[in-house]
Amino acid sequence: MDELRALSTFVRVAELGSFNKAALAQATTPQAVSKTIRQLEQHLGVRLFHRTTRKNSLTEEGERLLHSARPNLDGLVEALTRARSAVRSDEGLVRVSAAGAVARQVLVPMLAAFQAQHPAIQIDLLLEDRFTDLVGERIDVGFRAGNPPEAQVIARRLFTIQQIVCASPGYFEQHAAPERLQDLLLHRCTAYRQPGTGRPMPWEFEVDGSAVFHHVPVVLCSSEPEADCLAVLAGIGLGQVDSINAAAALRDGRLVPVLTGHVSERMGLYLYYAQRADMPGRVRRFIDFSTTWLRDSKQFYVPPAELRALARRARAARR
Repeated sequence: MDELRALSTFVRVAELGSFNKAALAQATTPQAVSKTIRQLEQHLGVRLFHRTTRKNSLTEEGERLLHSARPNLDGLVEALTRARSAVRSDEGLVRVSAAGAVARQVLVPMLAAFQAQHPAIQIDLLLEDRFTDLVGERIDVGFRAGNPPEAQVIARRLFTIQQIVCASPGYFEQHAAPERLQDLLLHRCTAYRQPGTGRPMPWEFEVDGSAVFHHVPVVLCSSEPEADCLAVLAGIGLGQVDSINAAAALRDGRLVPVLTGHVSERMGLYLYYAQRADMPGRVRRFIDFSTTWLRDSKQFYVPPAELRALARRARAARR
């Protein structure tokens, strides 16, 4: 027996004082209402109504049940209604996971625009560099820079992340710009430390359509890509900086690109989420907004022709 449905029918009959009126209110038949009440009485082992041909009145046991059931039933019905409406809701909390650099550089400006359109949706932003277990940590949407997530999730590549060798103009006042990959051995270089091993990550290049890795002389190694970019901006050495951190500085001349013919474009920024048929509407809105806002973004990507033009401009300025 559906106890919730039976209690709801019982409360409706008690309030209206009639099986017929309760049937009309629930869009069913008086026979169906009578059967439901009879099943509930059998289930509880008590009589709930005094029945006559002209009137139905509550027994003492029925009065007690109505007194205790009605307020709880109202709250339960409201909770169920709210749960059903969550699929369509434009309010509530969306939990988002991302690495610190991605959150600060990419997501925060987007979140401002999202919440301007959806002010009743709150964002809980979790900053962590590791891949997040969405289900275990109750995360709705994750963002990851690098390779696509390997877990059983739906992943969307939003834009390409380039690995661009660059340095400050001041660095090139003291050092000749490298023309070949082998020239990197003659330079002071920065690096990003691998989270798993703690060792400096080799620099990645594209050569004849394949990924090639080079170890470089490292004078500064950091555990955050933002810190690596700041070190390069400060003139400490050459760095291979991701385009999320480098694009704006390249365009305004604070960084100068070199070896532009070997820029790796293998990595990307991915949005990922668990597959759910009952996804809340607020999460779906966030995913759709993020995809539209970030898909093929040129803010964090410098097209090859633009990179070459920036390199030529810097060479001309040095002459």
